[in-house]
Amino acid sequence: MWAFYFLAAIVIWLGIISLRGGLRFAAYVRSEASRPLADFTPYVSVFAPCRGLEDGLEENINALFRQDYPAYEIIFVSDRADDPALGLIRKLINDQGYTNRESTKIIIAGAATDSGQKVHNLRAAVTESDPRSEAFVFVDTDARPPAHWLRSLVAPLSDERVGAASGYRWFVPINGGLASHLRSVWNASIASALGASREKNFCWGGSTAIRRSTFEKLRIIERWRGTVSDDFTLTRALQEAQLPIHFVPACLVPALGTCTLSELFEFTNRQLKITRVYAEHLWKAVLIGSLLFCLVFFGGVILVVARAMHQSSIAVALLLLLVIYLLGTLKAHIRMKAIVLLLPTCGRELRRGWIFHLVLWPFTSALYLWNALVAAASRRIKWRGITYELKSATEAVIIARE
Repeated sequence: MWAFYFLAAIVIWLGIISLRGGLRFAAYVRSEASRPLADFTPYVSVFAPCRGLEDGLEENINALFRQDYPAYEIIFVSDRADDPALGLIRKLINDQGYTNRESTKIIIAGAATDSGQKVHNLRAAVTESDPRSEAFVFVDTDARPPAHWLRSLVAPLSDERVGAASGYRWFVPINGGLASHLRSVWNASIASALGASREKNFCWGGSTAIRRSTFEKLRIIERWRGTVSDDFTLTRALQEAQLPIHFVPACLVPALGTCTLSELFEFTNRQLKITRVYAEHLWKAVLIGSLLFCLVFFGGVILVVARAMHQSSIAVALLLLLVIYLLGTLKAHIRMKAIVLLLPTCGRELRRGWIFHLVLWPFTSALYLWNALVAAASRRIKWRGITYELKSATEAVIIARE
């Protein structure tokens, strides 16, 4: 019992630190939401790699055309000309018609050979950008950015000391089951790790802006060669150059949809495998932290039940478990209040999923532990129909294509 009490005390201490992090995240969101945007709207190139059709793609693409921004170009890029996503994009471009505000291009990058397909696509697309572009913006087609997204994301670059500005995603289940909600809760802990500490922030490839001069100075095209993760590689380059990353809460974009249980495991396992290859220290932290939590929380539940069956005292153990649970639940509640402020158009869906964030968060630790263990055993991932073997942070081998 004393070993359990000792480990439980550590988990409670970590829970308090985590709760403080949640409070800082919420305070940062409120602070940034009240801050006026810098009047900085240079001509920018928005790069949108795509591959295949997905839920909500038409609405997501239309959202890129509807940005409240003076002038910009959108460059859609895929590996093959017969990609069904490009057929939809061409239709939407025709429906959109010509405007003075934005122009569009479609680039066929061809099949990747020495890097991830997304990275290969981006390397090809960047070379086709308009010479007028002062900033590059990267977006994923599974996100649905609001109208203010582009203006908000580019604004921090008015400070030339800022290396990049980044948002993040928030999974919003639409009529989804338990797996969809668990994915949202699993992802939420990563989102709230971002905040005021620019040195600890990271770039998310689905919503990142960087000055063209910074991109070229850091030789990102060359650094992307042989990699699968565009955002981890970009983050590392900025950190090595000691250029801070500004997190923009207004650019937390909703990813609306559902997922099955198998898709949940495929997605979360892939994220931890990529993390192990590109940021091993983070993978180790996840492994140790989730293992400790699972031993104490779920092991503690088993201990309480066993002692109760033997009519032994359970008061102290039960109290410790309750404190651990309440700390995590309080953080989830604080985080959700901040997210509702950021995503008002998804208010109904977020309120409907609120209870899952309050209840399911302990199970995400078990999922993280499983993901970390899987990442320890294998570096093979499947992403957009392509299977890769991640040899190292600079070498990815394509195993198969669908």
